[in-house]
Amino acid sequence: MKRIILSMVLVMFSLVSGQANAGLEIVITEGTDSARPIAVVPFKWLGTGAAPYNFTEVVSSDLIRSGRFKPVALHELPSRPSTDAEIENYSEWARLGVEAVLVGSVAEFAAGRYEVSYQLIDPLRGQITGGLSEYIKDEGLVSEQDHILDGRTSVVLDSQFRQYAHRISDVVYEALTGERGAFLTRIAYVFVEHGTRLPYQLMVSDYDGENARVLLRSPEPLMSPAWSPDGSKLAYVSFENKTAEIFIQDIYTTEREKLTSFPRINGSPAWSPDGKKMAMVLSKDGAPNVYVMDLASRRLKQITDHWRIDTEPKWTPDGKSLVFTSERGGLPQVYRVDLDSARIRRTTFNGDSNLGGIVTPDGKGLVMVNRDSGYYHIARQDFPTGNFQQLTQTTLDESPSIAPNGSMIIYSTMHNNQQVLALVSMDGRFQARLPSKAGDVKAPAWSPFL
Repeated sequence: MKRIILSMVLVMFSLVSGQANAGLEIVITEGTDSARPIAVVPFKWLGTGAAPYNFTEVVSSDLIRSGRFKPVALHELPSRPSTDAEIENYSEWARLGVEAVLVGSVAEFAAGRYEVSYQLIDPLRGQITGGLSEYIKDEGLVSEQDHILDGRTSVVLDSQFRQYAHRISDVVYEALTGERGAFLTRIAYVFVEHGTRLPYQLMVSDYDGENARVLLRSPEPLMSPAWSPDGSKLAYVSFENKTAEIFIQDIYTTEREKLTSFPRINGSPAWSPDGKKMAMVLSKDGAPNVYVMDLASRRLKQITDHWRIDTEPKWTPDGKSLVFTSERGGLPQVYRVDLDSARIRRTTFNGDSNLGGIVTPDGKGLVMVNRDSGYYHIARQDFPTGNFQQLTQTTLDESPSIAPNGSMIIYSTMHNNQQVLALVSMDGRFQARLPSKAGDVKAPAWSPFL
């Protein structure tokens, strides 16, 4: 607890571990047995020589990492069609128990440009209807291949193959769950490469750790990256000038500006949902308290005023409230403040303490770090019932950040005496670990939809 309180005084807790020079390697630890089976057929290359890209591998990996789906092993596929028309027997696919079959093809369109086509097929519906259903509409008799859940054709640059593969995953995920996929999102984190001149690196990568790039290197700690609502900027805390300061940096141009440099603590930046305000923690007037800054005018408004530590503010999706961690009751707990009425109420009561609270994108729950019997776990609490669920079984979890569709949580934990990133589904049934090959990572932050 002493370590946690000290981190709060410095504004943010130690955050998650990652890898700068190589992609984060995702290791599934729990949950694949309960996932829904799906068939992802290797896309057919309609050209000569080797296929230019393995779309199937990326899509399969995305669906596995979502915790919702388990692709059938390739050797178990009854055939390898590239279109619905090439499926001769829907029954043999239905017998696999899969709820959908993804097929596709890739053909050269022009130099450096390729035509990618795919279809998502419901084999059970195809088996029942024979692939064709007829029904009456006001306009008259029409025919529809209603067993094809989705199908698209696009011309894609070869430099955009991976991005388009994630897009296919998003389409499949939404078609089968009714929820928007989050595979085209990114994560930000701080990589610590010990023993180097500039050990602290602010990183941005695809959600799966690929395409990682360095935004900033520093000899002093970097903390608390937070995405702007449009995904174009990061706010973060830097100690590079030997004191805590809040910066905003454009992730595309890398241009940055210093937002605050008040005496003592400047920390825990959090963008409002409309991008016009920034919540933060300042101790310029005494104890650490929560403030909100209007970004256009730089005008500050103090939100909390307590002699104990108030830290880690996060906005509710409607922008009308903040949740924050406070020691005002003794041990850290998560509180909620209404920004219009200034009314503050405690929202967490389970275990010894709770901290690092973040409201789910639908506003119906709170994800937090729960301390119980000396162990720190990721937990979820529903609104307004208060139903509580511990999601992880590891013992030193920190810094949760939620995917924009609310399906997964990324957080920091310890593995083999190293800080690593980990994933857990919102229901706790699926877990994965993203170990880094060298160094530590801190402060995971999941981007908005891009």
